[in-house]
Amino acid sequence: MTDPLGNLLAALDLTDTGARTSEDIFTGPSQWMPQGRIFGGQVLAQSLVAAQRTIGEGRSAHSMHGYFLRPGRLDLPITFSVDRIHDGRSFSTRRTQAYQDGLPILSMIASFQDEDEGLEHQIDMPEGLPQPEDLPTAAEALSGIDHPVARVWANERPFDMRHVPSPVYLSVEGPHVAHQALWIKTTGPLPDDPGLHRAALAYVSDYSILEPIFRRHGIAWITPGLKAASLDHAMWFHRFGRLDDWVLYTQESPTATGGRGLSQGRIFTRDGLLIASVAQEGMVRVPHEGGGPGYLPFG
Repeated sequence: MTDPLGNLLAALDLTDTGARTSEDIFTGPSQWMPQGRIFGGQVLAQSLVAAQRTIGEGRSAHSMHGYFLRPGRLDLPITFSVDRIHDGRSFSTRRTQAYQDGLPILSMIASFQDEDEGLEHQIDMPEGLPQPEDLPTAAEALSGIDHPVARVWANERPFDMRHVPSPVYLSVEGPHVAHQALWIKTTGPLPDDPGLHRAALAYVSDYSILEPIFRRHGIAWITPGLKAASLDHAMWFHRFGRLDDWVLYTQESPTATGGRGLSQGRIFTRDGLLIASVAQEGMVRVPHEGGGPGYLPFG
């Protein structure tokens, strides 16, 4: 990808097919990924865009809950059907189903609300963390690694992502704790469309949310035989924040059991405004010693 950010914007610019049954129908492209399957964050973001296309002016997404049902194929476009479940005086609810070859690959319900006044509070952003300018880029962390996945993560993503305290691409440094943070922003400016910023936030929220599970158990992405996949994803949009400015994504995993792990995240603007919360359960399987070939599941 010679223009990763342009590629992201193209993927989120869905086509309205004009078809209408009881649902609205849109189509979108599948982005190329080196591991051979569609990145889940892409389908989440596109599903949110499809739902937003059926909402009137001034009503914004405040929550979304999605289940990943099947791996997506890179060689097929995606069809999105939106069911207008409910439109109330203040809230609207939509269900988006993403299909490939007639089969659903993701099912999502999202809720939208008019701008309104109400009670206001939030938790504080963690203090004392390094600033993004003081942390290595992914390109610096992966320098010298000649692998197609490493090249994509280093130079071909639409986001600049910098780990606190350090990435878990190749190794887990420091204590094996179940929490971490990342500074994130797009590699260039985004249009002044709040819905697009929310969709981009949904996209990037899926990249690293399972990593606290890895860090807790000393597992790097490059661990031979590691298999990880998102099972479901929930997100709440509290306040608007631009994703072409630095945001801090704090993450923790409260539990892992039965081949599954739960991770939770909070996203703050650089000046401390809490703009979103995230929760995801994922499959995480690590073979016993000596099992399985090496696997690099970078998204």
